[in-house]
Amino acid sequence: MDLAYLNPLFARPGPWASVYADTSRHTESTANDRRVEAQAAVRTLAAQGADEPTCRAVQAAVEALGDQHGTAGRAIFATEGEVVLDPPLLTPPAGDQVHWGLLPRVAPLVDLNGEDLVCLVAYIDRKGADFELRGPSGTRFSGEIAGQDWPLHRSPTGDWSERHFQTKVENTWKQNAALTAQALAAHHEETRADLVILVGGERERRAVYDVLPQQLRERAVESEHGGRAAGADTRLLDEDVQRAMAAYEQGRVAADLERFEAGRGPHGAPQTAAEGVPALVEAAREHRIAELLLEPTGPDLHRTVWVGPDPDQLAVRRSDVPYLGERRPEPARADDALLRSAAATGAEALAVPPHNGPAGGLGALLRWA
Repeated sequence: MDLAYLNPLFARPGPWASVYADTSRHTESTANDRRVEAQAAVRTLAAQGADEPTCRAVQAAVEALGDQHGTAGRAIFATEGEVVLDPPLLTPPAGDQVHWGLLPRVAPLVDLNGEDLVCLVAYIDRKGADFELRGPSGTRFSGEIAGQDWPLHRSPTGDWSERHFQTKVENTWKQNAALTAQALAAHHEETRADLVILVGGERERRAVYDVLPQQLRERAVESEHGGRAAGADTRLLDEDVQRAMAAYEQGRVAADLERFEAGRGPHGAPQTAAEGVPALVEAAREHRIAELLLEPTGPDLHRTVWVGPDPDQLAVRRSDVPYLGERRPEPARADDALLRSAAATGAEALAVPPHNGPAGGLGALLRWA
């Protein structure tokens, strides 16, 4: 997960109200249920010491969710009477969660929102292609490429002139496939999509795939469902896209865990991976974390560390923080504090499955040993 979108939270001193609301359930009483949930969230925040303006902001935000369709849930982060960020969730949270603390409670986002994958879908025919971006924020048309539109259709006769005409048709198809592949590669470079899905007739898909750059071919998946023509059924295509994105995410997790295992190396050797809160705190202060790995049920996630207002002011022991320039450190959860430090240095985060990841549930791939 790219953590950059969380930086507006870490630019504010807090303290923070963090609320995770499930919006996946819809009944006739949903609007009233939201009011009840909002009131319960306010009571919990007030009991934890939240100020009244922030409680009111959270109450209004939860009530405004109403009978919201299209999202599994929403996270709400508020401070000083203002909702600063309210990203949608891709996975429903395990019940409504309400927190008040010095740092925003961002760690659940890593598990609930996964990789935030972006998929570039190319609807291909013999004339060119339409491009569509699919991601956490929805689906949108993002461009098209139009090749030559004549000649496109072959003749069934077999005399010399017709064979010559058929050769021109074949050449037009090849030229349009090459133009489409070039446009698709440029579009991928611009959008930085994680996956590319090729949609259309088998011959048209294959003609474009065969002339894609090798690096892009490794990210390309073909689907026999859907098409460029108006009214084409997309239901089965939607399922293909979901399967492709799930497979990509599983492959990414497996590859990073393999790198993590290799990076730990033998005792005494240079290591490009770290695990355990003390080692991660040291790596975070030195800006060495490239990707933070979190196993959501690991015991180290809720270990207490000590922090100051700056992301680099992070220590395992309270007595260490004054040496980092902060005389009055505050306690915080290890997962949230490490995510703040990771975001500040442009690192990423990844949720990993139980039993396969770092000991204690927290680890990192490092930029250097």
